[in-house]
Amino acid sequence: MSFLWGVMGGPSSGPQPSGAETIQKLCDRVASSTLLDDRRDAVRALKSLSKKYRLEVGTQAMEHLIHVLQTDRSDSEIIGYALDTLYNVISNDLEEEEQDDSEEENLTKVDDLGSQFTEIFIKQHENVTLLLTLVEEFDFHVRWPGVKLLTSLLKQQGPQVQQIILVSPMGVSRLMDLLADSREVIRNDGVLLLQQLTKSNAAIQKIVAFENAFERLLDIITEEGNSDGGIVVEDCLLLLQNLLKNNNSNQNFFKEGSYIQRMKPWFEVGDDNCGWSAQKVTNLHLMLQLVRVLVSPTNPPGATSSCQKAMFHCGLLQQLCTILMATGVPADILTETINTVSEVIRGCQMNQDYFASVNAPSNPPRPAIVVLLMSMVNERQPFVLRCAVLYCFQCFLYKNQKGQGEIVSTLLPSTIDATGNSVSAGQLLCGGLFSTDSLSNWCAAVALAHALQENATLKEQLLRVQLATSIGNPPVSLLQQCTNILSQGSKVQTRVGLLMLLCTWLSNCSIAVTHFLHNPANIPFLTGQIAENLGEEEQLVQGLCALLLGISIYYNDNSLENYRKEKLKQLIEKRIGRENFIEKLGFISKHELYSRAAQKPQPGFSSPEHMMFDHEFTKLVKELEGVISKAIYKSSEEDKKEEEVKKTLEQHDNIVTQYKKVIREQDQELEELKQRITTLMSQNEQLQATVTQQVSQIQQHKDQYNLLKVQLGKDIQHHNSHGDTFQMNGIQTEEVSKLKEELEEWKNKHELLQGQIREKDFLIEKLKSSQLEIGTTELSSQNSRSGGLEHNNELQKELEMLRSQLQLQSAEINQLLIENQKLQVMNTTADPVLGDSGAIVTHSSELEGQLEQQIKELKSEVKALSEEKESLKQHLDSSSSTVAILQDEKIKLQQEVAESKKEQDDLLVLLADQDQKLSALKIKLKDLGVPVEDEDDIESGDQGDEDEDVEEEEQE
Repeated sequence: MSFLWGVMGGPSSGPQPSGAETIQKLCDRVASSTLLDDRRDAVRALKSLSKKYRLEVGTQAMEHLIHVLQTDRSDSEIIGYALDTLYNVISNDLEEEEQDDSEEENLTKVDDLGSQFTEIFIKQHENVTLLLTLVEEFDFHVRWPGVKLLTSLLKQQGPQVQQIILVSPMGVSRLMDLLADSREVIRNDGVLLLQQLTKSNAAIQKIVAFENAFERLLDIITEEGNSDGGIVVEDCLLLLQNLLKNNNSNQNFFKEGSYIQRMKPWFEVGDDNCGWSAQKVTNLHLMLQLVRVLVSPTNPPGATSSCQKAMFHCGLLQQLCTILMATGVPADILTETINTVSEVIRGCQMNQDYFASVNAPSNPPRPAIVVLLMSMVNERQPFVLRCAVLYCFQCFLYKNQKGQGEIVSTLLPSTIDATGNSVSAGQLLCGGLFSTDSLSNWCAAVALAHALQENATLKEQLLRVQLATSIGNPPVSLLQQCTNILSQGSKVQTRVGLLMLLCTWLSNCSIAVTHFLHNPANIPFLTGQIAENLGEEEQLVQGLCALLLGISIYYNDNSLENYRKEKLKQLIEKRIGRENFIEKLGFISKHELYSRAAQKPQPGFSSPEHMMFDHEFTKLVKELEGVISKAIYKSSEEDKKEEEVKKTLEQHDNIVTQYKKVIREQDQELEELKQRITTLMSQNEQLQATVTQQVSQIQQHKDQYNLLKVQLGKDIQHHNSHGDTFQMNGIQTEEVSKLKEELEEWKNKHELLQGQIREKDFLIEKLKSSQLEIGTTELSSQNSRSGGLEHNNELQKELEMLRSQLQLQSAEINQLLIENQKLQVMNTTADPVLGDSGAIVTHSSELEGQLEQQIKELKSEVKALSEEKESLKQHLDSSSSTVAILQDEKIKLQQEVAESKKEQDDLLVLLADQDQKLSALKIKLKDLGVPVEDEDDIESGDQGDEDEDVEEEEQE
């Protein structure tokens, strides 16, 4: 710092250098010094001088500071000093804070200075790109000054800097990372930076939204405590407004991302509503404005409607109504809540029905609408609150015929509460209409006019309303009482309100016009008001009187002889003059308050005196002004021709309406038949699916049966193989039984052979004994030896034969004995086998019994399934026959449709002829100068569209 001490003058003797000279030396030091420490010290010194010598530092050092940003990126400290210095030079915030009251005239010069330095800095687009790169640095001493400098540049030259950032690669995405910074200072300043970045630039708004800005901002609001949070919540809400206001793409993205549901906790206020902080009031005010941005009447109708439905389904509307009926809520929050609820329910039948069901927490409970109307007609309530209630009532009745009928019904004699225990909406409106407060008169008149808006039925029913003006006097109609007050010369605001009510009531309602003309004092009063040359304040009343008189002529059905159209025109010609009448009629649209009211539906008046026109009434004036001007100049013949044309058009409309009705009925019948066919087809498909399911179940049972069968066979084989009981040496049970039989046979043969052997032995013994006898007799009978020799030879032969047979038999006997021994051995070994096999046979018989029982059960199940299959087949046959019958009916219906199509073609030919006649009549009327409305063309176009729809459905 020694060089800085010398540069700044130090304690050395001699003249002190000026600030410009010091800054010049510091700039030279920054540009020429080779040591980083010297350059850093010089930049720090420039930072300390930049607030006091802003002009000198900006003009001399800006180029050197930018060079430091480019070359000394590695040192975060010098980069931070350079950014802080540039911020002090460019920003006007510091100068504005230090301005005294005596120096307020210098503020414009300060603004110009900051703008000029900003222009110099952004002249080179690379400087902004460099700054975006520095903002990406995580170092606190670099990132935070960079964010502040970029915010200041956007404040000074917003569109130019926005364009540079937009074309810079990933420029917006880099800045979105600031919202995720864990350091709250950088995050909060990042929110301020994005506020400036997104101002009036739809392209950047979309990029920021699709960079997940909604999610991050809502998270920050939740972390900070929602409406109880601090200034950070306010900044986030302002940024959300920038992103959503007049940006349909972002609004749709916000709704589709289910972010509306996350807004509900914002409005959860406790029972103890005392002691609201100023910051909480500001936050809640911005939150309500954010809701209004999503449902603003200036948004596309489809987008507004979808947001309204989402707010109902998520409970946001219910939460707002809770605040509406709560106690202790600040007046400005209550007013903004009423305005918010108004736009959430405007034109949405579902939300309007819910609002009608809301009751105030009173004893007895009263509808919220009644409580709000009590505030509207109470002159002690704040003006802005009364305007908000009127707007809420208008939004409740907007495109809500059901609500209009409920309001008017409270005025009808059959529904008025005779006990007087409860106050109805109609009674409050009548009380306000005839109050001494002119603002209450105007608000009640406009509210009642909205109850009649575009509803001819209710206009006729309101004619039945009778009012008791004073005791002893007969009741008068509401229409008569309005005209009586009008003629009494009340305040201008009261008369304007009553005239707007009468114009709305009489427009497009011939019966109401007849009732109005039936009072002989009304027409003279109107002509007298129009004919007078009054002051500027009365010109508005004159214009409205001219409009009311013109409505009485245009919608006159000539049912009163004294007030036919032609006579009223003659009266205008004599008493007022046509040109004067048209001039007075033009006073309305030329009025400044008329133009202001025509801009938006919400009443936005700075004071009660400026409340003269209603937004919906301005539409009526715009619609009728030209029509009435033309009607005044029409002759009686033109009126007659116009009446004939109207009658013809009415007849044509009636015919077209009848045909439309027939076509609608046919369409309904076709739709019903299509639904029946669809139902039967679905039933048929269900039955087929059931049959398929049953078949699959049967197949499953079959598979289970086969599987059990195979498993049982395996079990038997397992028992047969266990212990070698059912098989031994290849001999099965059947072979064992065969062996038993053979054994018995061999035993029998053995016994037979034993008997034969015994017989042979007996024969041998007999022969031996006979030989001994022969030996003894040889010696005594020599004579007989020669004679018995032949016999002895024969015996010898026979003996030899017997011996051979005996040997054969003995051999055979031995063989049989051997076989018998073998069989006995086999028999002894087979006996235990046969015993065990008997037990196994008994076990196998038990298994066979169980198998037979399961087989019987499976057979019964199969039988039941087959019976069920037969019943399903019969049901399927019956359904198929039903489908065939329906197909026959469909063919018949197609034939009938074809016949009806032919009839419609014939009718269309008739309509074409009528259209030709009508067009000819229109040409005649146009030649005569009669304006012809194009409603019949629209209706005929609608008819053609519906015919085409019918033909397309028949082709389908």
